[in-house]
Amino acid sequence: MPEIILENITKRWGKFFGVDNVSLNIPDNSFITLLGPSGCGKTTILRMIAGLETPTEGRITIGDKVVFDSNAGINVPANKRKVGFLFQNYALWPNMTVYENISFGLKNIHEEMPVVDDTAKQTGDMIRALQNGNKVKEVVEECRDKNGKLDENKAYVKLIDNYNLSIYTAKELFAMGIHTASDPATLAKAKLSEYEKKLSDIKAKYQGEGKSLNEKYEVLKNGTPVIENRKLSKEEIDSRVRACSRIVKIGMFMDRYPAELSGGQQQRVAIARTLAPEPQVLFMDEPLSNLDAKLRLEMRYELQRLHVETGSTFVYVTHDQMEAMTLATRICLVNNGVLQQYAAPLEVYNRPSNLFVADFVGNPSMNFIDGKGSQQSDGSVALDILGGIKARFVPTQALDLSKWRDERDRDAAVKAEFERARLQKKGAVEKSNKDEVFKYHIQKVEEQDDSITDEPVITDEDFVLGIRPEAIDIDANGKIDTTIYGAMPTGMESTLKLRVGEFLLTSVIFGGVIYQIGQEEKINIHGEDILLFDRRSGKLICAGKLEL
Repeated sequence: MPEIILENITKRWGKFFGVDNVSLNIPDNSFITLLGPSGCGKTTILRMIAGLETPTEGRITIGDKVVFDSNAGINVPANKRKVGFLFQNYALWPNMTVYENISFGLKNIHEEMPVVDDTAKQTGDMIRALQNGNKVKEVVEECRDKNGKLDENKAYVKLIDNYNLSIYTAKELFAMGIHTASDPATLAKAKLSEYEKKLSDIKAKYQGEGKSLNEKYEVLKNGTPVIENRKLSKEEIDSRVRACSRIVKIGMFMDRYPAELSGGQQQRVAIARTLAPEPQVLFMDEPLSNLDAKLRLEMRYELQRLHVETGSTFVYVTHDQMEAMTLATRICLVNNGVLQQYAAPLEVYNRPSNLFVADFVGNPSMNFIDGKGSQQSDGSVALDILGGIKARFVPTQALDLSKWRDERDRDAAVKAEFERARLQKKGAVEKSNKDEVFKYHIQKVEEQDDSITDEPVITDEDFVLGIRPEAIDIDANGKIDTTIYGAMPTGMESTLKLRVGEFLLTSVIFGGVIYQIGQEEKINIHGEDILLFDRRSGKLICAGKLEL
């Protein structure tokens, strides 16, 4: 499967930038989730890679082929990019059976591909199945009901799934009556000899023509496959349909119509239909959002398994951060069309690059606490937090705040210069949806309307602490007095709202302890994953521990 490279991709409508100068490298066989709030540009990125949307500028490469380049005037249409697209809506044909839905796209394929000898393939498949007659009988006998009646359709599916056969080969194998023979091994052995001779004769015919067959039964000449512009044969179509149905476990539903299936089964059909043309890359746009919570969880496991079994590259759009965390090898987090962070799920969770990422990823959300202070000679940062509590932030790695700020200012200057140079180009427009530092939320007992309060003057002495709820513990020897403001026990854990003065903190306490509202407690903030953010830029400075 190919690597996908996006270089400086921009998509705008007038002055509105849906995607703003995004560069990504999606490795082969990865599972990438495009995550972000509604309208952030994630679906637009997906559609541009797939060829369903044309970028305003930039370059997209899939494998070794450039599929879009604004400078070179290259724009390969979607049907030539060999990608599969799975939409939020299943979009199944209601008047077609499951089999017809999956095979529909395959019947329309007409392109250059290797010539395959279907007779040789069916013969080879039969040879493989006839190696053990007792096993064939055992597989078929499993398809009897409690009254001993044999379900032939179920037997066909069982043979298909056990031996990777087409329906035509499965019916031929069933018709031999091996399952009814008194000595199935002997009958299978006799039939095996017939098929081995048949395959030998086919290979001899090709040899006489100066050709041969490979393990896929493709016709070779001088060691390379013979290529022909053709359509898929019935055998090839059926083999692909059966292989895909086996992967998503819908082999028994081939003759049903979509209306006769549950939501999860319909989604499996949509996945099988997408996989059938053997796309280089599989794109999914919120494919599980129409399912209920329990089924959505089950389908996540199925998608994980599907990714491993197919070895394909998956690019998946979602606004559900739990879905992104559990499925992805890497998360691409987008906001206002701008790439915020591109990293492994746990890195995004533990080391978010800025306040937006820290707030968006994690449930319950991260606690944000304003702090004012300065760096001390030992490298720690002395802070006033939560209305006068003295704290000391100790970085896990050496930190020189003055150097960090110099680098921050250089980055800002480079970005401003890039924007200035861009606006001087012919046809350039100023971005109407301006990028701003994320306005994080400080939880308070009495919430105020931010729109009527004056913007504070931010200096280099202003910081923001980010504390995950699981880092706040109820501790009899804790340093901070608190009152239980709210408690939500779920059995395995309890989510608490803790009042500290006029502020509220969210905590997750593991275990089945019951807390009463109004109960007085003490808390500690533990661990070395407490985050220190620069309030001016919103960027992460470093992680460390908090001493109270």
